[in-house]
Amino acid sequence: MAKSDTKKSTRSRRPEDAGRRDFIVIATNAMFGLGAAAVAWPLIDQMNPAADTLALANIEVDVSKIEEGQSITVKWRGKPVFIRHRTEDEIARASATDIADLRDPESDEVRAEKPGYLVLVGVCTHLGCVPLGQKTGEVKGDYDGWFCPCHGSHYDTSGRIRKGPAPTNLEVPPYTFLSDSVIRIG
Repeated sequence: MAKSDTKKSTRSRRPEDAGRRDFIVIATNAMFGLGAAAVAWPLIDQMNPAADTLALANIEVDVSKIEEGQSITVKWRGKPVFIRHRTEDEIARASATDIADLRDPESDEVRAEKPGYLVLVGVCTHLGCVPLGQKTGEVKGDYDGWFCPCHGSHYDTSGRIRKGPAPTNLEVPPYTFLSDSVIRIG
């Protein structure tokens, strides 16, 4: 190594050069971080629900026109929701069921805020089919509730699984009564 090379390398190690180098490294890392955030933000932001989905987060349903013994189906978050105005007989049978006999034990009082109206997500908990039993004349299964013909799941008048491969009861969505005749789902 020549003497001139040694002098040159010691010259670049001056304290003001080190401070300049630190600033350049910090500025470069900051720009890299801002660039990464600018690229990542649209990817993360697109995972937020769309405006039309947020609009359906809550729905209000007027149940005053549902006659006793009838059911309606509404859509909530892309899923069918069954609302049944139950008869006194359906309520009595659901309440009289021994919870110890159930695969997924839940009392009828827990499942229905007001005994006369039952609100359920109409999706079979086995493979996601829509059970029969909403329309007049449809097969309602062995327990007079709902029946999923795909694999033979039978639900009672409270939407509880009684027979077949479904592991759990029909889901009860979050809902509240805004008045005696209006239900808010969601």
